[in-house]
Amino acid sequence: MTKAEIVREIAQSTGIDKASVLETVEKFMDTVKDSLANGENVYLRGFGSFIVKTRSEKTARNISKNTVIIIPEHKIPAFKPAKVFMEQVK
Repeated sequence: MTKAEIVREIAQSTGIDKASVLETVEKFMDTVKDSLANGENVYLRGFGSFIVKTRSEKTARNISKNTVIIIPEHKIPAFKPAKVFMEQVK
């Protein structure tokens, strides 16, 4: 399902025009991205959590040049679904 399909579905079920729904969805995604960029997790009860995970430093190999590369510690965004959400998907 794409963002456009989500907007259309919400607009049809609520009776709100698509432009308002699109603006709301965009603002929601911006807020989640900004929060994660600032190191804050986002918790949505009954849906899941958008969290920031830290990947530790590790060594890797460049096979073509036969060299060792050190990948520094870095943060990545992740989503952890709620139990209710997981049960519904199963």
